[in-house]
Amino acid sequence: MKNVYICSPLKGDKQKNLENAKRYAKYAFECGTAPVVPHFYAEILDDDDAEDRKTGLRAAISLMWQCDECWVFGDEITEGMKMETGFAEKLNITIRYFSEDNLGGTIIEKNKKKHSH
Repeated sequence: MKNVYICSPLKGDKQKNLENAKRYAKYAFECGTAPVVPHFYAEILDDDDAEDRKTGLRAAISLMWQCDECWVFGDEITEGMKMETGFAEKLNITIRYFSEDNLGGTIIEKNKKKHSH
């Protein structure tokens, strides 16, 4: 089973974004993968506190070493997501982009970016 890193917004409407992360993780399970969901650090760390945010991002990035792919969800790419996808590129893992056909709608893959060694 592939491990896939779930990359989606957290900042902003944190509760909504945490709910979205749950939906994305469920989608990843339905695709036969094991989702790695760093968003849940926000439940124990304060994302509005600079030090906690930095700690959370470092911990999240450390999880990517164990992942086969990075799945990016949504149409908004935040600064944190840019950092995550940049790290995925350095690790040469596949990055896949997903969108929703409408709010709360079906998740669809936009494109796939494969990195080679």
